[in-house]
Amino acid sequence: MRIEIEREEDGRWIAEVPELSGVMAYGKTRQEAVAKVEALALRVLADRLDHGESIPELKELFTSSA
Repeated sequence: MRIEIEREEDGRWIAEVPELSGVMAYGKTRQEAVAKVEALALRVLADRLDHGESIPELKELFTSSA
């Protein structure tokens, strides 16, 4: 799953997993934002599996684009 990372004008970092709608997280550092979004993505995937919902095909767990 691809992680997109950007720095906001106020200095915070935002990380997003486009394959999972709404999965994004802010952090004071790039590493914090990535760690938070990875944890959130795993929770969303686990919840979908628990409820019998489909998840995206995973070739790699996480890759980043910045």
